[in-house]
Amino acid sequence: MAERRPGARREVILRAAAELFAVRGFHGVSIEDLGRAVGTSGPALYRHFAGKEALLAAILLEVSERLATAGRSRAQAAEGPEQALAALLRGHIDFALDEPALITVQDRELENVPEAERRRIRRLQRGYVEQWVAVLALLRPGTAEEILRAALHAVFGLLNSTPHSAGELARDEMAALLFSMAHAALLPSMGD
Repeated sequence: MAERRPGARREVILRAAAELFAVRGFHGVSIEDLGRAVGTSGPALYRHFAGKEALLAAILLEVSERLATAGRSRAQAAEGPEQALAALLRGHIDFALDEPALITVQDRELENVPEAERRRIRRLQRGYVEQWVAVLALLRPGTAEEILRAALHAVFGLLNSTPHSAGELARDEMAALLFSMAHAALLPSMGD
């Protein structure tokens, strides 16, 4: 019999729940729907999560932690700020293209997360943005941080539009398009 790695069942549940929440919305999915999606009963999910809200919180905490950790690693491994920005962009584009359900859930369902977990998610998200601000500040010296932050939020809107736009082109073409658009928005030419 094959040995399951620890947490594999939890990951399956999180992924299935994210897909269902993205398609039908948090309130449109029952605990029984979630159980069926992973081949078990709804009440069996209570062995893994205290309830539907805890499951939603786990989804959003996991993705926020993963983005923050990966972003920090990419920025630290880069040879300079230009390479750090490129690595951050490519990492976020990969996430946006590969996991559009998570983007949809994060965009629509954060208010359904219990307050304590929502604060943690927001803190992680702010930390992720600040990683980008630090890199961008090196590339655009003298630009006020609030302008950099606003530009980054606009670029995240562009990158996170993939649930609506990614089907238009092949993945590699879409990734290249998103990269060039985001890069141009964050580092406009000096003459502009």
